[in-house]
Amino acid sequence: MIEDSSPATGVAPSFSAVDADEPLIVIADDNVDQREAMEELFDSVAIETLTFANARVLLDSPLPDRPGCFILDVRMPGPSGLDLQAQLVEKGQLMPIIFVTGHGDVPMSIRAIKAGAFDFKTKPVRDQDLLDAATTAIEADRSRRAIHRVAQDSLARFSSLSARERQVLELIVGGSLNKQIAYELGVTEVTIKLHRGNVMKKMGVRSIAELVRMWDHIPSPFRRGDAG
Repeated sequence: MIEDSSPATGVAPSFSAVDADEPLIVIADDNVDQREAMEELFDSVAIETLTFANARVLLDSPLPDRPGCFILDVRMPGPSGLDLQAQLVEKGQLMPIIFVTGHGDVPMSIRAIKAGAFDFKTKPVRDQDLLDAATTAIEADRSRRAIHRVAQDSLARFSSLSARERQVLELIVGGSLNKQIAYELGVTEVTIKLHRGNVMKKMGVRSIAELVRMWDHIPSPFRRGDAG
């Protein structure tokens, strides 16, 4: 467990030195018994937790950049769990959110899910159900982070290409042959082969299949803006 912030003092939590890939579950619940029960549950499976008694303290506290999820109570003093969800999204916090509440109803759960909640549980929740939901959410966050890393790497490599190389890349992944690309760009096929080699080298790939996969990970606004 990571020491939580004190609602009275607003002191930021102190983070232990752990592997950045180790999962972390961030819990916000005004019921101290519920918080402690969840801490003990996740501690039993060696998953670290960071707990808060309300939304305001959580929002004011720095969070380590680690895979994980939020477990939020819906009704807390001050901003509700649903308000907290909206503010986390506004801050660019993309970890999955699981709502756990004793006041759940269909409209509330629909609102939460539509706003991007990963899951919605009504108390009392079986320990195994909560563990399963959290484990699934953590794996979803790991996948999101992995995709983001690939996208960032692909974009960095794409940015290293010249304007002409970007044109050639777009035509390659579109299925055009060297002679077709040469005709399209008004240059010789030999020139296209040189550009093609540079594209493959700069993108760090050895096959067209790899090149297409990297292209697919480049955010479309960058592709549209740079390929024309």
